[in-house]
Amino acid sequence: MRFSSSLCGASFFAGAAASAKKAKAPKAAKAAKKVPAKKSAKTVKKPAAKKPAVSAKKPAPQSDLLRRILASLDDDKAENIVTIDLEGRTALCDAAVIASGRSSRHVGAMAEHLARRLKEAGYGTRPISGQAQGDWVLVDAGDVIVHLFRPEVRDYYDLEGMWSVGGRK
Repeated sequence: MRFSSSLCGASFFAGAAASAKKAKAPKAAKAAKKVPAKKSAKTVKKPAAKKPAVSAKKPAPQSDLLRRILASLDDDKAENIVTIDLEGRTALCDAAVIASGRSSRHVGAMAEHLARRLKEAGYGTRPISGQAQGDWVLVDAGDVIVHLFRPEVRDYYDLEGMWSVGGRK
């Protein structure tokens, strides 16, 4: 669909570009007037402090919540269970668990069982997203987010690759 020049014509964009140039012009003039001070010949640069080598990460201790989630998924015959430690990498959660089910019905059942078991353990009602479709079901368990996929959908979205976990592809 084409728009007429009166609705979003070049005159609008030309006026916006001109006002942007006027706004930037004083800043550019100020930057040009600043002249860096000359360094004396006696000034010696100090070498930058070396950062200590990063040691191999120790696996994070599993919380009770994470142990319960993994046990529930194992009881429900989840396939290819991967736990990603996200502590310090995101404020969203401390860990993400990714698992596959054999079918949409299996994925939905695993999510329902997990939410029920967490509620029975005293973690309260857990929100479940995507259970009706069963392709990608997300269970928000607070500090741990659980992603349950059908295998084809899991390969397509490749969350392990996004978080740079070496277990896949």
